[in-house]
Amino acid sequence: MPHLTTLALHLTEALITAARAHWVLADAPVTLIAARENRVYRVDSPTGPAALRIHREEYRTVSELRSELQWMAMLADNGIPVPAPIPAADGTHLLVHGGIALDMLTWLEGSPLTAAVPSEHIYFELGALVARMQSYADVWAPPPNFTRPTWDLQGGDPTWGRFWENPELTTEQVKLFIRFRDHAANAITRLPSPDVGLIHADLVPDNVLLHGGQLQPIDFDDGGFGYRLFDLATVTFRSRRTDPTGALARAVIAGYASERSMGLDALPLFEALRACSYVGWNIARMAEGEGQERNTRFIRAAIVAVKIVLSD
Repeated sequence: MPHLTTLALHLTEALITAARAHWVLADAPVTLIAARENRVYRVDSPTGPAALRIHREEYRTVSELRSELQWMAMLADNGIPVPAPIPAADGTHLLVHGGIALDMLTWLEGSPLTAAVPSEHIYFELGALVARMQSYADVWAPPPNFTRPTWDLQGGDPTWGRFWENPELTTEQVKLFIRFRDHAANAITRLPSPDVGLIHADLVPDNVLLHGGQLQPIDFDDGGFGYRLFDLATVTFRSRRTDPTGALARAVIAGYASERSMGLDALPLFEALRACSYVGWNIARMAEGEGQERNTRFIRAAIVAVKIVLSD
């Protein structure tokens, strides 16, 4: 199991043993697939492969994690190809062992959208997928005690961090970001009847698997309540990095509009908010292998997005 210390390795082995017992997996082989925010393992059980997630500590409450699984189950029941929770023998979907939460999900074949040749057709379908997920959330009656975080995009403590305090910013850049922060807070309060509800909030290409022409959203870690335009802006903003001409972004918007109606006048504002959120997110990750290079890229992209909004 790469990139794990001896202590973490022993803890992980104990967690995998607990998961095998809870989901009655005997000695099913377990292979580490991803070790980013959560650790994800492929479990090759006699009934087929599954995905075991070991959640990072103190990021989400047990209630929030149960709610995430309920949300994903609802989408799966409505035909959205998401990883669906697999119940244990006692019917539960979440195991808490030693203060660490684990769950088991259906395994999805496919490769991240980052590995595919980008096309307007694929991005049209991605926009339509965002819209469908929002529409199913609108008609869903969540169970009692359903709780997910709220995306706070304004004020002095936005979700993912105080982007204007990124240590790599110049004095002039700090001033620019503070000016945008205050402008955005005022602009959001003046939005006419904003569309708010459950959003995935992170449907970037790494979080969408492509298999047999079908798009499969994964990684609902950061999903919660927020502006629907922010959900869409996450996709359009990221698509501009792949295609600076904007053709992919326009395809996303067209796909969304084919399924759901929403005013788009404030989309540049929310793209800039998304761009700034990455600048804040990276503050605590500067020491990672690509932290410095990533930080430079995030700041550069955010400045472009912010200046577009402030110039209007």
